[in-house]
Amino acid sequence: MTILQKPRRPRALTKSGTPRKRPVDWEGNEQAVLIRWLMGEKKRGELVGKLYDAIYHVPNGGQRSKSTGAAMKRQGVKSGVSDLVVMDARGGWHGLYMEFKASPPHTAPLADSQRAWLAMAEARGYCAVLAVGLEEAKRVLKRYAELMPTYRHHGERPAVGGTEWRKG
Repeated sequence: MTILQKPRRPRALTKSGTPRKRPVDWEGNEQAVLIRWLMGEKKRGELVGKLYDAIYHVPNGGQRSKSTGAAMKRQGVKSGVSDLVVMDARGGWHGLYMEFKASPPHTAPLADSQRAWLAMAEARGYCAVLAVGLEEAKRVLKRYAELMPTYRHHGERPAVGGTEWRKG
């Protein structure tokens, strides 16, 4: 260990006195594989690959300090927000909200706040889906990509204010 490195805090111990195993982020690891797969589908020119540029992860989970959690809440973080959002209107939907869960046996139960968020998204015109595992998530994205694009009237730009960002 060099002078600049902080000493590592020892891991918590079990009742028998042995160090606890490091937790595995099954959901996060599987979701990362899903995004890598989607990027590969884009590179291969597959229809579902077109969603790669429009999908993003909402980083609501994870362990944080109380002060960081409070700051994030002040900035608009809400519990229950779905893991993945596809910003691509298809099939009459405004977009897709996907709550992603790891494959069995590592599937966590759907929290009440997550169920409420999916219900609210659907009520507001979004396709809202729970996908358990990598294969189900792939099927959902493939089927969503197959839906016809939902178009808006391109000449319409409602005046709601804000700074013009379309300037060259």
